[in-house]
Amino acid sequence: MVLTFAGLCLLIALAGCSSSGGPALTSPSPSTPSSTSVNGARIVIKDFRFEPTDLTAAPGAKVSVVNEDSAPHTVTAEAANAFDTSTIEGGRTATFIAPPTVGTYRYLCDIHPSMTGTLTVR
Repeated sequence: MVLTFAGLCLLIALAGCSSSGGPALTSPSPSTPSSTSVNGARIVIKDFRFEPTDLTAAPGAKVSVVNEDSAPHTVTAEAANAFDTSTIEGGRTATFIAPPTVGTYRYLCDIHPSMTGTLTVR
């Protein structure tokens, strides 16, 4: 049997597609914000809503906020000095540190006060 270069390439390609022993290739799934996370807590702002509305994080955890809207938003705790992202322009990301004290912290968007959420620190 004589194998040409093109035939060898085809053979290698087919072997890579086999279901035995190799890693499975999967399509990336759409990202959905986690409702509970100790490390890597995340809030997504989309359609003038916080997703998730209720988030749990560890004391002192870094929380990322992704603004998927074109309008600017903030994530500002109602409790004075607990946390505030300042203005996050559309398409940008900001972070804040969860308070060190265990408890429930309500937050809102200073620009659009009808947008509200809750951060539970535990």
